[in-house]
Amino acid sequence: MRKITEVLRLKFEAKLSHATIARAVGLSKGAVNKYVSLAQAQGVSWPLPEGLDEAALEARLYPPRAGATRYVEPDHARLHAELRRKGVTLQLLWSEYAAAAGAQAYRYSQFCERYRQWVRRQKRSLRQVHRAGEKLFIDYCGPTVPIVDAGGGEPRRAQVFVAVLGASNYTFAEATWTQSLPDWIGSHQRALAFFGGVPALLVPDYVSRHIIRLLCPSPLCGGHRPPRATRWRHACGRAHNRQSDSSHFNRSGSRRQTLFRGDCPSSGIGGVQSAMAASFMRMLTSA
Repeated sequence: MRKITEVLRLKFEAKLSHATIARAVGLSKGAVNKYVSLAQAQGVSWPLPEGLDEAALEARLYPPRAGATRYVEPDHARLHAELRRKGVTLQLLWSEYAAAAGAQAYRYSQFCERYRQWVRRQKRSLRQVHRAGEKLFIDYCGPTVPIVDAGGGEPRRAQVFVAVLGASNYTFAEATWTQSLPDWIGSHQRALAFFGGVPALLVPDYVSRHIIRLLCPSPLCGGHRPPRATRWRHACGRAHNRQSDSSHFNRSGSRRQTLFRGDCPSSGIGGVQSAMAASFMRMLTSA
């Protein structure tokens, strides 16, 4: 945003100097001089006429030149929603926009810049603060990678494992044939070797049921092993089973994160998840 309205308010209502206005709004003194000169040249008075918002004021101070191209503004809200879908990129969205707008379409660089400016103006509802070395976020990418045997044969699809440190965004990624338990543990081992250490928390987006059964066997939760039909009705098992359900959604519809730290919610059982974490770390760091 050009902040023209705020510049004019501070100039004509607060009677501040151009240098003071520049410091207050975060602009250069030359930009403030330019806005004031343009407003005076266009006969813009203060207070502004009713209904003259920032966009209309900018259009009045910067009228289009004769013969200049009038570009079609992208629908940034729709772009933002489309980018949440797997496989959708700004390059793909720009191609669709350019095909529809024709000669009035922004070039790709300007298209991306205008979208980023729009995103910066939106309100944010969540802010996370990450401490260095505290959390490692792990997940498999949705899209797979085609692998073609150099000696010939049919291409195979490989899974992409990604681990990201929360504070620095330092990333490890590798491809494996499956998401099975051996590949899952092996990817963790190689990721920890790559980072050169073990974080306080491993935060998977989703943990499949057979891995939770391995990390929290029934004897660890106390008591004898219940029959197969009622095995997961155990209090501790039930808590973990809800987290590993195929939907894996909470009441607000957002995906949960399973943290391998803390105490089991079951009464009388302390440090179960800590034991789970220790058992899991032994598997990851074993030769």
